[in-house]
Amino acid sequence: MLTKAYLHVPFHRSDMGEEEVQAVTDVIRSGWLTTGEKTAQFEREFAQYVGAAHAVAVSSCTAALHLSLDVIGLRPGDEVLVPTNTFTATAEVVTYMGGRPVLVDIDLGTLNISAEDAERKITPRTRAIIPVHFSGLPCDLDETHGLAETHNLRVIEDAAHALPSSYRGRRIGAISELTAFSFYATKTLNTGEGGMVTTANETYARRIRAMRLHGILRDGNPPSEPGSWRYEVRETGYKYNLTDLQSALGIVQLAKCDAMFQARRRIADVYTAAFHSMEAVEIPFAQPDRESSWHLYVLRLQSSQLRIDRDQFIQELADRGVNVSVHFIPLHLQSAYQRLYGYREGDLPSAEREYRRYVSLPIYPTMTEAEVEYVIASVADVVESFVR
Repeated sequence: MLTKAYLHVPFHRSDMGEEEVQAVTDVIRSGWLTTGEKTAQFEREFAQYVGAAHAVAVSSCTAALHLSLDVIGLRPGDEVLVPTNTFTATAEVVTYMGGRPVLVDIDLGTLNISAEDAERKITPRTRAIIPVHFSGLPCDLDETHGLAETHNLRVIEDAAHALPSSYRGRRIGAISELTAFSFYATKTLNTGEGGMVTTANETYARRIRAMRLHGILRDGNPPSEPGSWRYEVRETGYKYNLTDLQSALGIVQLAKCDAMFQARRRIADVYTAAFHSMEAVEIPFAQPDRESSWHLYVLRLQSSQLRIDRDQFIQELADRGVNVSVHFIPLHLQSAYQRLYGYREGDLPSAEREYRRYVSLPIYPTMTEAEVEYVIASVADVVESFVR
């Protein structure tokens, strides 16, 4: 039994090194700091990495989702299906366009959106569906696209967790009409803040490039010739561009993406081997036709086997020096969605049930073997201390 914490394991620690420092330094010395050639290079390399025709860098995944809704022409009053088990950005962008996010329950195995519940929520006003690849495990995209084709819906993937996930041999980002990625500080590729939209549609890519920077079109961005000062405001757009400082980080991180993924997968394998025989916890769902990015490793507690609830479990781990998190508090339990749309506890029972028993463990490339083993030992100690 652990009598005291002898390690402190943070929930996340960025994998940033001298290569990233040098890349940012080079940009500073170049004299061009905002959106320029480094951003264009990052876009080209990202598109090639995921297998997409076009990639457009933006300031966040929220911006990527917003611009994706813009290019499909979402109108006020339109409805968009969104899983309740996601960060608020997935749903809030629908409101930016005057639309209504319609919250959908989750599949009890994958924790991804339930296609069955989604179909029940379709009305004549439903225009699109945003599947979220929770924790990095891809949704059943064949099922999602089948639903979309049957009901004439657009599909925008929220892939904030899903680089470099793959579905039936294809990377996420090369499958649906539009896919939105996040490069937030805790994500599998990190530029501090940032995002990307991938698409095969050249018209969409062109509009997103314009709308991310005030709806401005010009011959070059930045201007490639002295005196190329003329520009045209075609639309009233947004301020969603990614800077060269951030893109320089992204280029280095992308080159490391496979290695960082392998590190995450090794940790996930060690966790799974350690936890699969513990009756008091349930390991993440896996399917042979898809590969998770392992952005998160989510344990689910078997409450009937324990004398403490999830919140107490988290506190016990914290007392042992292990910082964990919870992904996510379902949106229909959040006060804003209850006030605006009338959601109440009990509306989406599968998501509520799973929310009360899941815990996200630390999993990141810079974790040491000692830290991984300490997390396992701490979980085992809490289970042993409070098992029924």
